[in-house]
Amino acid sequence: MSTSVDGLVSGLSTSNVISQLMQVEAAPQNRLKTKVSTAQTAVTSYQSVNSKLSALKTAAEDIGKLATWRAVKPTSSSATVTATATGGTNTASGTTIFNVGALASNQINTARVAKDGDITGASTIEFTVGGTAKTVNLGETKTAQGVADAINAAGIGVKAVLVQTGGSENILQLSGAKTGTAAAFSVDSGLDGISLAEVAQAKDARLDIGGGEGVPGGYSVTSATNTFTTLMPGVTISVSKMENDVTISAESDVSGMAAKMQALVDAVNGTLTEVKNQTAYDAATKKSSPLTGDFMVRNMSQAILSKISLGLTYDNPAYDETTNPGVDKTLSTTLAKLGVELDRTGQLTFNTNTFKAKYAEDPTVFQGAAIAFGDQMRELSLDQTKNVTSVITGRNNEIDSLTSQINNWDLRLEARKAALQKTYSDLEVSLGKMKQQSTWLAGQLSGL
Repeated sequence: MSTSVDGLVSGLSTSNVISQLMQVEAAPQNRLKTKVSTAQTAVTSYQSVNSKLSALKTAAEDIGKLATWRAVKPTSSSATVTATATGGTNTASGTTIFNVGALASNQINTARVAKDGDITGASTIEFTVGGTAKTVNLGETKTAQGVADAINAAGIGVKAVLVQTGGSENILQLSGAKTGTAAAFSVDSGLDGISLAEVAQAKDARLDIGGGEGVPGGYSVTSATNTFTTLMPGVTISVSKMENDVTISAESDVSGMAAKMQALVDAVNGTLTEVKNQTAYDAATKKSSPLTGDFMVRNMSQAILSKISLGLTYDNPAYDETTNPGVDKTLSTTLAKLGVELDRTGQLTFNTNTFKAKYAEDPTVFQGAAIAFGDQMRELSLDQTKNVTSVITGRNNEIDSLTSQINNWDLRLEARKAALQKTYSDLEVSLGKMKQQSTWLAGQLSGL
């Protein structure tokens, strides 16, 4: 391995000379590194644009979902009865009135047990839980605590706890792990030595509509829990207190629909702003952005604005070629009918009041137009994402190629540096020999 030797004979700083020569030699590699840095910056910018397109796609898909337009907003007349929307397409507006006839409860059995000593001589306890036979195996410890531990470890749907009363005896309490009649249990054998009493019955919660069962036109709905999901489509009702004449109403969630449209408008504006920032050029400072001059990205804004300015054409929900051939197959409208407009700055604006008013005029036609807008923006985002992703792939391949070239230059430069070090080292050796010869000649001449 060659080493750098400063000019012991020549007086030259050979290490400094070699360093300066290597800077010249490394110029091509540095240009490659600059290209890599530029390409990496561009890739980051492309990825930033892609993230906005992804947000646009998500917002557009939300508008296009039938669940968005079937969403309901429930309300309850009672503070102890809550109603929440569950979403989905199986929803309906409407009102129901009911009495909370019963609350769901767990079965609880208790028995007085001795503080010390075994409470059973059996090796197993046989239960019936929800109509199914269950077995609990007991270990060596058959005290009340040992029995409770074994029941809990068995996981049969019954929980056990030993209650310290402070008296001469303790209480062994068995309770159903779940509420509702389906979780009822019985102890069939194994605890015959203690007297278990049922202190709370397993019950289902019950809502009585129109007076409940036994009343003409009335009916009841039951649930193993205090939550009901089948009384009103798309609405979950939870009760916590016995109460009469509770009113639950569900109306179309137009505010939620408007929020989805606002999100789509925001996503469009976010994409337009990102494209503008990534392709901007400051004429005053003559400073460009990472994607200035990139036609593909600049054209993205034009593609979005063109789609918006051309309006919408979509299928007419009232069209039926067989029964109603006179109705137009497609309808056309402007985005202004959805509350969406393009301002002078090239950004979209959204008017919630216009949205709600137009929706109220004809929800079915309005829904068709809004879904068409969402589908249009979704397709555009997919097309543009495909283009940007293709460019990112190309740039990453370019970076890989440049990086490989840079690595090759590392080997070349290392070899070149070693060669220079050897050259200057050899030069010093030659100069040293010449100096020795000069000294010898001078000595010979002085002796004449």
